[in-house]
This record gives sequence, C-alpha cells and structure tokens, in this order.
Amino acid sequence: MFLSKHWGKILGALLGLIFALLVINYGFWISLFIFLCIALGLLIGWRLDLAEDVGRFFRRLFSTKNE
Repeated sequence: MFLSKHWGKILGALLGLIFALLVINYGFWISLFIFLCIALGLLIGWRLDLAEDVGRFFRRLFSTKNE
C-alpha cells in the first residue's frame, strides 16, 4: 500500500541518492553524462516498445524542422 501510494517519491529519492553517490565518486559532469546516456537509452527503448522503426526514430531525432 505504501509503495503503491508513494512510488514516485521513492523513485525520486533513489535516483537522487544514486546521483549523489556518482557525483561523490566521479564528479558532476561525468555523473550528468551517465544520466543523459541512461535517459537516451530509456527513450530509445520506449520508442522500440511502441514498435516504432529505429531508422525513422533517428531520422526524426536528428532532423531539422525545415526538412
């Protein structure tokens, strides 16, 4: 019951703890780079779960609005 009611707060606290430990061990910029890589991997995986074509995903990701 507690976990289902407060899962966002628990997840946020755990992510904050992990980020703090990474900053202590590796520094801010490396930790930020790690989190950005994780976020990009999560985004790509989420799109693949939605059965989006990988090539189309990357074309949309790196295209300009003028094309």
